[in-house]
Amino acid sequence: MDREGVVPDYIDGIRVTSAKTLGVARRVFMEENLKLVAALEKLGTRARPITSGVFSADYLDKDKYGLVGKITKVDKRPIEASIRAGALPILTSLAETADGQILNVNADIAAGELAKELEPMKIVFLNDKGGMFHGVTGEKLDVINLDEEYDGLMKESWVRYGTKLKLREFKELLDHLPRSSSVAVISASMLQKELFTDSGAGTLIRRGYKLFKNSSIDSIGADRFRQVVHDRDPEVLAGLQSVTGVLSELKNTPYTLYGDEPLDVLAVVSHPEGEIPVMTKLLASRQGMLNNVMDNVFNAIKKDHRKLFWTAQADDENRAWHFERADGSFTRAGKSLFWYGIQDVAEVERTVKDFEAKGRIDRSYLPVGPSAPPHRTAAAAAPSSSRSFSTMARRVPGSSRGYATAASAPTPVSTEIKRLGLIGARGFTGQTLTTLLNGHPYLNLSHVSSRQLAGYPLEGYTKEAMTYVNLSAEDVERMEKQGEVDAWVMALPNGVCKPFVDAVDRGAVERGADKSVVIDLGADYRFEQGWTYGLPELYGREPVRAAKRISNPGCYATSSQLLLAPLVNHIAPGALPTIFGMSGYSGAGTVMEKDATGKPVSVPKVSPASLGTFVRPYALTGHIHEREAGFHLSTLRADRTPVKVAFIPSVAPWFSGIVSTVSVPLKAPMTAREVIALFEERYAGEKLVTIQKNVVVLHDVEGKHGWTVGGFQMSVEGDRVVITGGLDNLLKGAATQCLQNLNLALGYDEYAGIPLA
Repeated sequence: MDREGVVPDYIDGIRVTSAKTLGVARRVFMEENLKLVAALEKLGTRARPITSGVFSADYLDKDKYGLVGKITKVDKRPIEASIRAGALPILTSLAETADGQILNVNADIAAGELAKELEPMKIVFLNDKGGMFHGVTGEKLDVINLDEEYDGLMKESWVRYGTKLKLREFKELLDHLPRSSSVAVISASMLQKELFTDSGAGTLIRRGYKLFKNSSIDSIGADRFRQVVHDRDPEVLAGLQSVTGVLSELKNTPYTLYGDEPLDVLAVVSHPEGEIPVMTKLLASRQGMLNNVMDNVFNAIKKDHRKLFWTAQADDENRAWHFERADGSFTRAGKSLFWYGIQDVAEVERTVKDFEAKGRIDRSYLPVGPSAPPHRTAAAAAPSSSRSFSTMARRVPGSSRGYATAASAPTPVSTEIKRLGLIGARGFTGQTLTTLLNGHPYLNLSHVSSRQLAGYPLEGYTKEAMTYVNLSAEDVERMEKQGEVDAWVMALPNGVCKPFVDAVDRGAVERGADKSVVIDLGADYRFEQGWTYGLPELYGREPVRAAKRISNPGCYATSSQLLLAPLVNHIAPGALPTIFGMSGYSGAGTVMEKDATGKPVSVPKVSPASLGTFVRPYALTGHIHEREAGFHLSTLRADRTPVKVAFIPSVAPWFSGIVSTVSVPLKAPMTAREVIALFEERYAGEKLVTIQKNVVVLHDVEGKHGWTVGGFQMSVEGDRVVITGGLDNLLKGAATQCLQNLNLALGYDEYAGIPLA
């Protein structure tokens, strides 16, 4: 517009469109449309430009706004014809009047009107920030359920101007669509994650349902209540309780039911007069967890009750959720007891004693405190009686919830703001780490280096505007010498980072003990003397806290070691544990291409199109992670004899996530319960480890920050065990692990900036 000499004029936030303005806009829209079509075609996607014939409009107010239109009709036939022909339709936000006059229409409004006509499952809006953010805390809003939260949000002081307008537009749009439809607000860089993973990205906005609060099951219907209990109650599913028994228990004390209209979440809170309430049931569907309904229901309960106790199975797949919302907890006989609103252990013990005397909770929680590990109790103990530990909340900066065993104080943590230099930020791991750092309370990016992207803005980082630079080894040496950064992360291909590490070492000579921390995400230093191998769950936190040079483990190697570590002293002599692993194609790395505008972009080295619906085995022998896993596991053996493993990797047609299956020959027969007990003892208290009964599948690990293990199966003779485990190769297999190591080495809480829920 500036080049054409057009001075923009706005009224009520709407651009006044003259004939000259429209002429320029139309030409630009056509050019950009064709560029986008060409770029998609170059990537192997058939695309079709549709620049007219979809939107009909009348003048919004000709005298006031000029050639600006208000959409009156959407003709979806050109779009459907394009899709039937196998081509992606690319539209422009121009409309026509009945007599053929072209009018300018707001693109967001045009997208909304189109969505109302097509009724899609999801509408994606792109913005630079990658979502919607709380105006006071700065935290990203992961999910907004409009039916429950809209009125409250619109009254918030920080919801104003553009934010208020967007929320109003989203509500108006979704009110015209089925409840299954949703809006996702994300950045362009997160589009692939939003479309192809369960976890998604940015902010998900849905209509949701209103919450209810009732004092009788008659309000929701006894049959509906029975069905939810029958389908979801873990004790009923395990045969430990009957639906009839649950209904009978409701008669013992006054209670309140909390939930949402479709019963995606149903909670029962027992509250005899003058006594502390107990949430006896919290039954959520998968939809209820994914769509934040469980949080909404729990928040409604917290508004009514200042103190609350509740229990959950020790192997509950959502147990991290419970820990995050409790002030304290401990586990006994396969169940965890949680509470909030009480900080005094003596009061907790008195309350639990009263509960047990009155039959309000099981008689198994006294005395309050740790119990013996399950493998040391009677053989009849349930395999789920795992995490035998007691916790009391100790709020620490940099963590959404800090808790530690009642017997020991937490390690002091720093809250000092520090600076990080990231070298090699263009790949998937670098991008993922950037996103995590964007949410870190104390660690800020100061330099982001990429030779190919130098001069371009960094996307997905909103703490401050940043531009890629191309740092040389000399630049790194100078910056280290002058103390410009507190830590470096090398996110470079194998064999490339040594010149930069050497430069940091030269620059650190003058800094002495104050030299920067260096973490290498590649394989160059994983066997190097003087470098600390950073897998805290296996090799300890203290070595990492004291380290200045840390090698981040490989993704496959992390999962392989976590799978084998509890069994490392039980492997049959001379036998070779065999691991078969499948990883999403992001694990194969990226290559650089240029888009239609000439900007370099990272694309997968192995495309999903090249895989089709198949998996592709590769590096069938001698994979570097095979040697890495065996080398470090050997240090865990009582006799320090070498551990050798056989590892066969495959690349799969999903974006991220590793699922590994290990077959381990045992030196003496064992039962599945004994094997599970070894894992529970080894990983007791680990926030990023989940032990489950079922076989690990992709949705257990994709988009998750921890490692999951399950599906323990024994051979008939008991001399071989097969176990599944997995992690997200970009998170616990790379960026999340890197952030754990950074936090420890820089003195922060280990989980600062890592979402634990």
